[in-house]
Amino acid sequence: MNFLSQQHNNTLPPNYDELRKAVNRTANWKERLAAVEELSKWKHKQTIDILTHRLNNDPVYKVQEAAFEALQDFGLEVEMPERKKFDLIKDTSKTFVRLKKSLPKDHTFEDFKVKLQKTRVDIYDTYKGDKGADFDQWLEDQWKAIPSKYSRK
Repeated sequence: MNFLSQQHNNTLPPNYDELRKAVNRTANWKERLAAVEELSKWKHKQTIDILTHRLNNDPVYKVQEAAFEALQDFGLEVEMPERKKFDLIKDTSKTFVRLKKSLPKDHTFEDFKVKLQKTRVDIYDTYKGDKGADFDQWLEDQWKAIPSKYSRK
C-alpha cells in the first residue's frame, strides 16, 4: 500500500488556505479544533505537516488529541505529547498578577474575568478550552490565590 491511503482524499481541500489560517488562530481553540477535524479528511503532505505541528505545539489538549487521532488514522506512527501541567501560555501567572493590579481593590472575580477576556483573549480562550466545565472555578481559584496587596487602592 502506498503512503496515501485510499480511504482519505489525497488532494488538498478546496478551502485549504482558509483552514491553514484557522488552525493557527491563537485566540480561538474551537476554530483550531474544527480546522484540524476538517484537515483530517485530507491525507496530503501539507495537511499532515499542519496536523503534526498542531499535535506537537497546540496549547489546548483537545486540539492535540484530534491531530493525534487524525495522524493515526492516516497510518502514521505518532506519540501523544504529555498534557502540560503548568502554564499553557508562558507567563500566565504574571499576566494574572498584572491584571489584578490594574483593577480597583474592591473588584470582583467577574471584573477580573471580563478584563482577562477583553485584554488577553488568547489566555482566556486557551484555558477555557483546556479546562472545559472546570474553567470558571479554576480561574476563580487563580484569582483568589493572588494576594490582595496587588490590587489598586
